[in-house]
Amino acid sequence: MTEEIKKTLDILAEEIVPAEGCTEPIALAYAASLVTDTLDHKIPDSMTVFLSGNMIKNVKSVHIPNTDDKVGIEYAVAMGAILGDSSRKLMVISDVDRSRMPLVGKYVEENHIKVKLEKDCPKLYIRIEALAGFDSVTVEISDFHTNVSKLVKNGANLLSKTDAGLNRRCDLNEEHTDRSFLTTQKICDIADSIDLNLIEPLFSKVIRYNSAIADEGLTRTYGIAIGKTIYEGISEGAYGNDLKNNLAGYAAAGSDARMSGCPLPVMTTSGSGNQGMTCSLPIIKFCRMKGFDHERLVRSLFVSHMITIHIKEVIGRLSAYCGAMAASAGVAGALCYADRLSVKQVKMAVETTLATVSGIICDGAKSSCATKIATGVSMAVDAYHSARKNRGLLYGDGIVGADIESTIDNVGTLGSDGMSVTDDVILDIMMTE
Repeated sequence: MTEEIKKTLDILAEEIVPAEGCTEPIALAYAASLVTDTLDHKIPDSMTVFLSGNMIKNVKSVHIPNTDDKVGIEYAVAMGAILGDSSRKLMVISDVDRSRMPLVGKYVEENHIKVKLEKDCPKLYIRIEALAGFDSVTVEISDFHTNVSKLVKNGANLLSKTDAGLNRRCDLNEEHTDRSFLTTQKICDIADSIDLNLIEPLFSKVIRYNSAIADEGLTRTYGIAIGKTIYEGISEGAYGNDLKNNLAGYAAAGSDARMSGCPLPVMTTSGSGNQGMTCSLPIIKFCRMKGFDHERLVRSLFVSHMITIHIKEVIGRLSAYCGAMAASAGVAGALCYADRLSVKQVKMAVETTLATVSGIICDGAKSSCATKIATGVSMAVDAYHSARKNRGLLYGDGIVGADIESTIDNVGTLGSDGMSVTDDVILDIMMTE
């Protein structure tokens, strides 16, 4: 196995993981469950939760699974502290004792949890300072949803790698594999050559999990139900039964269900379930509609996910840039790949998508994520059709760079630097409404 293949498999293992519920409130629940574990399973008397603006934005309005339709920071924290299983990480509240839910509600109502905005910190940042009797615990998560960067009990650092008596939790601190070797060309080359057996089990799980929640979103009415609405429009003759509507509706249906608290797990990508569903469900639907075989589906999913991961690496985990648009660009490229178009056409479709929808903002996790996903996937289909005709944007067209990698770098600058003020304004609006 080459070093590049090994790194690629490590990246897939790090980035495509199961989660039940939106990853930001679930990361909060995970942090709170570690607090309780470290207190020898005592529920804290008080918890002060310090969060970055982006965490507050992404937890404020999203429904939390297994809570009887509750939303918000306090419920996410209380669920993790009282009912969570930290060993399951982003599945921390996926299998809870529902008979204990009254304890969660009582804990929130009695104001045991205080929330504060933390400034001058990573965009993904959680710190919980808890007290239980004479014991104190601090848990800090930063940069990645399950990356525990600090764990302190009564002044002792439990993440210390030098004190043999306290290093039982060292594995909580995560280091991600170097991705600097990734380019769009390299991703397509690896997709062509990698041993299918090395990636098939992971992407079969992606197909199984993400299809299940999309099907659920089409069956019941969740949130704004934009995915179900699109499919109703197809059946009623309001929309055409075309590729665009089928792909956009299927992807949106998964988000409809998930953002409204559906307790089905999804396979996330780059820390986001919406990104995971966006870069998988349109490809699954496309290959089914076209009658492509399982191998072509798996290799195309690989392309979609890896391009998304590549783009998100330069944007960052959380920002004012809607991550589903990065995933939509991955979809555009993967549609071309699945249709056996050239790598040049793959790049063309990715670039057209990025240049068109990169202005869509992230104003937190909630029902409207599904409508944004429908928009992004629709653009991806348009970009795919344009690339089939060898039509693409030119260098100098706005943020379009000299080549695809320059364009991706420009999108990264836009998302991480250009939208930083936008992020602050969005948070101010959300906190005052």
